[in-house]
Amino acid sequence: MIDLRSDTVTKPTPAMRDAISSAEVGDDVYGDDPNVNALEAEAAELLGKEAAMFVATGTQSNLCAIMAHCGRGDEYIVGHEAHTYKYEAGGAAVLGSIQPQPVELSADGLMDLERVAAAVKVDDPHFARSRLLCLENTHNGRTLPVDYVVAAQELGRDRGLSLHLDGARLWNAAVGSGQTPAEVAAGFDTVSVCLSKALGAPVGSVLVGSADLINDARRWRKMLGGGMRQAGVLAAAGRYCLDHHIDRLADDHANAARLAEGLGSLDGIAVDGPHTNMVFVELGDHDPSTIGAKMADAGIQISAYGPTVRLVCHLDVSAENIESIISALHDAIR
Repeated sequence: MIDLRSDTVTKPTPAMRDAISSAEVGDDVYGDDPNVNALEAEAAELLGKEAAMFVATGTQSNLCAIMAHCGRGDEYIVGHEAHTYKYEAGGAAVLGSIQPQPVELSADGLMDLERVAAAVKVDDPHFARSRLLCLENTHNGRTLPVDYVVAAQELGRDRGLSLHLDGARLWNAAVGSGQTPAEVAAGFDTVSVCLSKALGAPVGSVLVGSADLINDARRWRKMLGGGMRQAGVLAAAGRYCLDHHIDRLADDHANAARLAEGLGSLDGIAVDGPHTNMVFVELGDHDPSTIGAKMADAGIQISAYGPTVRLVCHLDVSAENIESIISALHDAIR
């Protein structure tokens, strides 16, 4: 089955499995797992930050960051379609007593900065205290423009806000824009990056930032049940991905471009993309469940639950697979 639902569905490569099976391990709660320590040091250096913390998931990473920046009764400003607000089970509010202040997010992943400025609260006991501005890069595969990021950071600093980046797919943003990972992460106090999206690791994310912030986040990780023991078997996979799977993301972007091109001639649908490794197909009058079933019959799995279908290219989707996908979707639409 060719699986286009997400870039989280990848299987470990043989070389990654070798790295896992030969990983030297210790007890990470005691701080003596060599692979975890090496992964954290490598990620911090790669992203231009002082320190890093390995966690199980991107949701946990973002939550630890928000709780490190904000206290009870504080708020963070975030796009209304951003992952940290919409898709992480309300953890900041439920577990941190931190209020999200959503601001409308455009399809390109941008908040109107005038609306962001208006959302920052004055110092008044009637209001939650504005503490943090969260951005997301990429958003729906779209890379944030550099000048927008700089302007948002300047606004946040001027208003006394800390800055967090949900960079789950920061690697795609870097490859797509020609920047280094450190350049994409620059100017943010904390950055969360996924190893299990885009890069193909089976598990894990990393939070990077200053030593003080990461120390605070590490305490929250423990409280959230995120202290892992012989986690070096997971960290070894993450290290392999950092060393071998960043530059190859250009292949995923090229496959997405070919997929968008190949679907562009179909009548009755609209193609949006490519956006780094993603293509969005608006099905128009076609029934999503019918299209999904026909694609499954052809050995291709998609998330066909609504009028717009997201197709995600990744480590386990080859250029040859793209031609099969184009042919199958042509048949399904016809």
